[in-house]
Amino acid sequence: MRDDDILIGSLMEESWLTLEQVAAACMVEPAWLLRHLEEGLFPHAESIAGTWRFSGMTLIRARRMRQLERDFDAAPELAALVADLLEEMDELRARLRGGG
Repeated sequence: MRDDDILIGSLMEESWLTLEQVAAACMVEPAWLLRHLEEGLFPHAESIAGTWRFSGMTLIRARRMRQLERDFDAAPELAALVADLLEEMDELRARLRGGG
């Protein structure tokens, strides 16, 4: 298990992150996140009184999408689709462990 996994695991449980915090964690400009938000690629992000907030799960999704875009020159929509599939696999693995 990597240190990032531990950090993200604790974030998922308790707090919300700002747009700037997620951008910094993903090593992208806030404009990258805003473009993806406008395209609807972060369905679980919330805007409260004009301020975006993100869960730990959204941070994981953002990191995965950025990595796919960077490593494979994937279009944002394709990166979001792959992130959806990875999230589903994570959920299924968690069910198998929990019910197992």
